[in-house]
Amino acid sequence: MSSRRATKIVATLGPASSDPAILEQMIRAGVNVMRLNFSHGSAQDHCDRAKMVREAAARAGTVVGIMADLQGPKIRISRFVNNKIVLEVGAKFILDAARTELGDQDAVGLDYKNLPHEVKADDVLLLNDGLIVLTVDKVVGQAVHTTVKMGGDLSNNKGINKQGGGLTAPALTAKDMDDIKTAMSFQADYLAVSFPKNGSDMELARQLANVAGAEFGHKPHLIAKIERAEAIPKLEEIIIASDSIMVARGDLAVEVGNAAVPALQKRMIKLALKHDKTTITATQMMESMINNAVPTRAEVSDVANAVLDGTDAVMLSAETAAGKYPVETVIEMANICAAAESAEDVKLDADFADMKLDRIDQSIAMGALFTAHHLGAKAIVAMTESGSAALWMSRHRIHIPIYALTARIATQRKMTLYRNVQPLLMDTISDRDTALAQAEAHLKARGIVQKGDVYAITCGEPMGTPGGTNMLKICRVG
Repeated sequence: MSSRRATKIVATLGPASSDPAILEQMIRAGVNVMRLNFSHGSAQDHCDRAKMVREAAARAGTVVGIMADLQGPKIRISRFVNNKIVLEVGAKFILDAARTELGDQDAVGLDYKNLPHEVKADDVLLLNDGLIVLTVDKVVGQAVHTTVKMGGDLSNNKGINKQGGGLTAPALTAKDMDDIKTAMSFQADYLAVSFPKNGSDMELARQLANVAGAEFGHKPHLIAKIERAEAIPKLEEIIIASDSIMVARGDLAVEVGNAAVPALQKRMIKLALKHDKTTITATQMMESMINNAVPTRAEVSDVANAVLDGTDAVMLSAETAAGKYPVETVIEMANICAAAESAEDVKLDADFADMKLDRIDQSIAMGALFTAHHLGAKAIVAMTESGSAALWMSRHRIHIPIYALTARIATQRKMTLYRNVQPLLMDTISDRDTALAQAEAHLKARGIVQKGDVYAITCGEPMGTPGGTNMLKICRVG
């Protein structure tokens, strides 16, 4: 990660980025976390891709986190005889849960068999990310009779949303439970849960992940993808039950309406910051770059706005999975993030005015931020076992880079998502003075500090105790 860029970049692995050379170029261009989409591919495919990502990161001389993104419930239509149809406005169309044959111009089957029990006359259904709009006329047995209000091409397996929410599909399917085991087998750093409705969905996912990861001594961080209308009233409990949230603007916009999403994005990021959780802003951020070598002005503004909102990361989906310009897209996004950050106001004094701290380690982290800011320090260093000190520091905007030094590779990988934190691996050292000397050597070797520079460093004594940060030292390089 460039020390000039605080916001992290999540990119999705796919056909356009599966060549090891392209993947390495993307990582060198600024990718911090690679997303594996579990909607596609076998268990072995995902294991092979995770291995490829870590090998590419090693060649690039850096560390990249891996996000396993679970498919979630298949709230979809089935398939058509000719793979797609064209629906005209005013036409009648049936969604039939009992249909076993392929669909045609009049009707199609449903992968989501509960739909007839969850809709009624006058409900509005949105298919294919809201591009197709159907109004329910009536429900007869297993068949939902509708009228097309907004038409167009409808192809195989497109998703279904109900305007305003209300579909009851569970967040975790049997496939997801198997996929959690696969993700833990290669120690995925982040596990993204699709369509959670409440905190209990996230707590169940955590239990399953911890059990599956026990034999590998691994516990992932959990990301709640906020994409259901039902999740909004339960937002705070979902955030508390998670380590991170994803502002998944596609499905969310379909359910709550496009106009509601920008304000929700700001609210989610603000609430996550309040609870010391990380955020990812996703969906169509650089969509035009799937086919074009440059983004639109609107996309540039969208990415910059998310940065100014305080998001930890911005995410690329089809842009890097299937687009023509995966490397160029990462470069453009990195440049936009850096430019937006240069315009940020630092308001640490205001942040700390009403802050109440109960923990010694958190107090030390806040003290490091405050002191480094007012001294004009060159860097802040957090020597950390769990990553907590670096996480707390990353919740506040400061134009001083934070370097998190850890002896744990799992901690290093999890910190790849933390805003303004560059995680570095160091040797396990029990002697405090030796560890502090090695930390300064790390900074000098990377050209981060030089003679005369001031930096702040935090650590715990005795060394190596998770949550044990209890010391702040201000150093001048000799």
